[in-house]
Amino acid sequence: MTTTGSDSTYDPPADPAVRAAAAAVEQTPPRTDRHVALVTGASSGIGAATARRFAAGGWHLLLSGRDRRRLEETASGTSAVLLPADLAAPDGAKMLAEAALREAGRIDLLIAGAGIGWAGPFLTMPHTDIDRVLFLDLNATLHLVREVLPSMVAAGSGRVVLVGSVAGAVGVREEAVYSAAKAGLAAFAEALRQELRGTGVGVTLVVPGPVETGFFARRGRPYHRSHPRPTSAGRVAAAVWDAVSESRDDAYIPSWLTLPSRVRALTPGLYRKLLDRFG
Repeated sequence: MTTTGSDSTYDPPADPAVRAAAAAVEQTPPRTDRHVALVTGASSGIGAATARRFAAGGWHLLLSGRDRRRLEETASGTSAVLLPADLAAPDGAKMLAEAALREAGRIDLLIAGAGIGWAGPFLTMPHTDIDRVLFLDLNATLHLVREVLPSMVAAGSGRVVLVGSVAGAVGVREEAVYSAAKAGLAAFAEALRQELRGTGVGVTLVVPGPVETGFFARRGRPYHRSHPRPTSAGRVAAAVWDAVSESRDDAYIPSWLTLPSRVRALTPGLYRKLLDRFG
């Protein structure tokens, strides 16, 4: 991915709405010559592993999460700047974006990795948990992208990485709301990609299967399926690095996870029979 400094020229996109948003951003001189990445959910799991991979690749990192102690562990041995934040709080996304831009002067890459899960029958899911999952996994991410995007468009370069899930591609039994949130994220990525054509800003959707992190313990139920087997957070981080380096729109981890979506699109009846049998 190439980035453009604040002293470069950029022809605004034809879309008046995008052009107006870009013009509204007050440009500040970059405070580092390195590429700048804002990583949310960086206190653990995929976010932490991805942050460490990009630090090893020479990026200047802005790390966000709710647990400052764990953020410090992620940042250990790097020059990363910690920006603890609760994206579920009112104006949490706005305050984080403003703090990141004040700190670094620009954001070349947003890796939106913050998220939570919930497992169990939908009929027993408390309304408060429905709201919590939808807000953090979908709404907060959209608000953060909305806050960060104008500066990227104004610079004429950048990339947004959205961490989705195979649950959003196929729908997973007893993860109905989580599946809905991740499906919404996938649709958002596709639509936003169309809007940003010609601006120099790209969108990557990362679609991992189950990953060996504390995610399952925090949601209240361990992973119990025999297939697919969980992969490592490091493998997902490597896939994110490759997707950003190659400016790819999608990254499935493992790659064969594209198959269920194809079966669903081509033969929905067969797909549902397989889903009823294997879950």
